[in-house]
Amino acid sequence: MDVILLGAPGAGKGTQAQVLEEHIGLVHVASGDLFRAALRRGTELGMLAKSYMDRGELVPDEVVIRMIIERISQNDCASGVIFDGFPRTVAQAEALDAMLGRHGTQIDRVIRLEVNSQKLIDRVAKRFAEEGRKDDNPESFKIRLQAYTDQTAPLIPYYEKQGKLVGVDGMADVDAVAKSIATALDNL
Repeated sequence: MDVILLGAPGAGKGTQAQVLEEHIGLVHVASGDLFRAALRRGTELGMLAKSYMDRGELVPDEVVIRMIIERISQNDCASGVIFDGFPRTVAQAEALDAMLGRHGTQIDRVIRLEVNSQKLIDRVAKRFAEEGRKDDNPESFKIRLQAYTDQTAPLIPYYEKQGKLVGVDGMADVDAVAKSIATALDNL
């Protein structure tokens, strides 16, 4: 089973992917984690991705797709993947569909974590004030949120047309969100 968690930055995709990974056994593939790992290793792709992320911009499709292909080609992903933060654009979704199709598989379900943008901004501002995380400063977050609206939100109708999209209340507590996701996956 291959699943995409779709939602604005800060919607809880990573948290829910970890819950799914523990309970279902799928591999959590997070584009952000791939970028950070590439940065730690000092790869060319990692440094290129960092230059975009530091400005609060989306990393270009060709860079992201190369990282994703490399990761999901590994043996541990053979039983299925939970995509977190990918795809971010329709072009990435089309590339993913084509790549999976070549391997005789497809995305089974897209879970949209529906959230309130202003509450997300407030949450990030609080986290920034408390933790001082550079990647979560409120101004960069607003840029990321706008990039989501402009570039990623078009995935909603893309997956609706395929009949794969299910929306869940991403503002509920972690357990309630996880239960809603489990229900959506059980109905495959």
